[in-house]
Amino acid sequence: MTIQDLADEIGVIPKTIERWITQGKVPYRRHQYATAAALHVDVTTLWDDERNLDTATDLTKAEIAAVYPHRHTVPSGLWREIYGRAERRLDVLVYSGLFLSEDPVFHDLVRAKVAAGVQVRILLGDPDCTAVRQRGIDEGHQIMDGKIRNALVLYRPLMRSHPDVGFRLHDSTLYNSIYRADDEMLVNPHVYGFGAYMAPVMHLRRLPGGGLFDTYAHSIDHTWDKARPITEQDVASITGA
Repeated sequence: MTIQDLADEIGVIPKTIERWITQGKVPYRRHQYATAAALHVDVTTLWDDERNLDTATDLTKAEIAAVYPHRHTVPSGLWREIYGRAERRLDVLVYSGLFLSEDPVFHDLVRAKVAAGVQVRILLGDPDCTAVRQRGIDEGHQIMDGKIRNALVLYRPLMRSHPDVGFRLHDSTLYNSIYRADDEMLVNPHVYGFGAYMAPVMHLRRLPGGGLFDTYAHSIDHTWDKARPITEQDVASITGA
């Protein structure tokens, strides 16, 4: 990003940013947080200011809109509401996320979002990978691979009708299932010995200067970059259907 790019992004003149760089001038706090948000870093990475450390911690706390003790206690319509508000991106990072693949309303929502130009990325675990087998063992049922195959079969019509929907398989060890819509997400941590539906869920909303939301967002991007695209033909091979 050039100095001019950053100036345009945060609403200052380029000479102001040059003084931050060449003269060590410390910006107003609102400009510090705007700059950190534009560069996708924590504000304390750019300026060593004790006031920022306290404020960044407060902002991170403020990013937590709600915490639910179990996934099954999340209001049933919240998943649809969050994804319904997506205008730029819609992400799903899971092993199977079977409850979403079984929801016809979610399928209709995805179709509508793709038609509106929203980027949709759905990441499922590779049913043959070690991480998936281990997660099944950790949850105590050893059928995670089967759940993923079921999800793939359910997504198959969507793959056929809307090839613009991004489907990929990953072999990552997931510590959370993440459901993102623009600057809002639900994070479902994985807890040893429990299925995801029994684990807590955090509802996050991104705030400039807060680091919690961006940490999980980067996890989605990193997993996506490492994952492999999957086609409808791959589904037939994996599921035997």
